[in-house]
Amino acid sequence: MLNSEIISLAKQLHLSVISHGKYTPDENLSNEGFLLDLLRSEVESREKRAEAERIKQARLPAYKDFDKFDTNFQKGISQEQLDTLAKLEWLDNAFNMVLIGPPGSGKTHLALAIGNKAVREGYKVFFATMDTLMHILKTREISAKSAARTRWIAKCDLLIIDEVGYLPVSRTEANLFFGLISQLYENTSVIITSNKGFEGWAELLGDPVLATALLDRLTHKCQVLDFDDDSWRLAHREHIF
Repeated sequence: MLNSEIISLAKQLHLSVISHGKYTPDENLSNEGFLLDLLRSEVESREKRAEAERIKQARLPAYKDFDKFDTNFQKGISQEQLDTLAKLEWLDNAFNMVLIGPPGSGKTHLALAIGNKAVREGYKVFFATMDTLMHILKTREISAKSAARTRWIAKCDLLIIDEVGYLPVSRTEANLFFGLISQLYENTSVIITSNKGFEGWAELLGDPVLATALLDRLTHKCQVLDFDDDSWRLAHREHIF
């Protein structure tokens, strides 16, 4: 049992494993062994808290992994390419990804698999649908929650924007979207899932010039995957009878 002075000093030094009563020393350890064991326990505790905070901030709506992605059904990506994405090395070079295809073709599954692995390997991640992201950007001046999420996005290693093109975008929203992509350019990886090919983005954003400038930044360092196969959900739907 550690004495009260050690616990008090641990609180001042923010050594949570001691101050929160989570550490019980092995009486057989030498002084050096005790210190090493204590520091290892503190580092492990801090890493777990940091991971929990990253997962919370990421706002990932579901857990998906690479093992469940069916490359036999979805021909838009090979198993070798999937394995390359799973290594996450491309995040260190701020590469982007655009996943294009109809609903149910695996775009969001792949984006979530990347996001879930990245956040557990120390990367800062944020996930939002296009509609939710536009709400955050439009309300950041009047909402403390939106302001906080905007600050987190600015610090992220990976931003996932789901369902781009599913709902109409106003001119104000198009400008905000362009501003965000420009801000993150070459600093943060962006994954976009969309049901529209690039030829439809001028109509989506309501401005061909803006669309060209945005795509120029987005696709400078970018992997584009076209998932044009049938819906996996429809092909594997469950039945009542």
